[in-house]
Amino acid sequence: MGGGGLIGMAETVQRLQIRFAAEGPLRYISHLDLMRMWERACKRAELPLSHSQGFSPRPKIALAAPLAVGATSECELLDVRLDERVDLGEALGELGRQLPQGARILEISELPLRHPSLQSLVRTAEYLVDAPGGRAAGEWRAAIGELLARSEIPWRQERGGKAREFDLRALILEVELAGADEDGARLRMLLRNDERGAGRPELVLEALGGGAATRIHRVGLALEQPAMAG
Repeated sequence: MGGGGLIGMAETVQRLQIRFAAEGPLRYISHLDLMRMWERACKRAELPLSHSQGFSPRPKIALAAPLAVGATSECELLDVRLDERVDLGEALGELGRQLPQGARILEISELPLRHPSLQSLVRTAEYLVDAPGGRAAGEWRAAIGELLARSEIPWRQERGGKAREFDLRALILEVELAGADEDGARLRMLLRNDERGAGRPELVLEALGGGAATRIHRVGLALEQPAMAG
């Protein structure tokens, strides 16, 4: 596809939005590793990536919302900025050949150059969460009803030796039981994911007394429509 000129000197002339699935072995890699995966794939596909200016230029690619380690997804969004225009079909084919097992491009489209960053537009994330068995459907519905009836759920979480306190209830928009039998249950969760915080499905399941999730799968990211782009 050709190179992109001097790093940090060329201007962005095209933006791509890539919707992709992250499954299988990709559930075990971090957000940073997922970004590196895309950087390598774009370079091997010879996409003319735009780069940031400064002492250590970086490719201008960004994910809309971090995907937690252990989760899979069918709705991840990647913003890629280029300093030369490419054909979308050609880019789709070249990138697809460079991706590792578990990564699958679902759609590629073009964004207006002045479109806000995808990260700034994300508002909610929707998940399907599988929980272990041992609880009847009626018990699940009662637990969900009690959780949603609460005005707040004070929560304390320790990560990396630091404690964080927040209201878990403020991050929960919807929870419903999608199905339950003796082998386990499946819940649908719609959680806040914006500048005020990002809901984590495993914490919601813990608050429900449902044990450790056997699967967390992201099925949707809702983005606010910008007032003006172009």
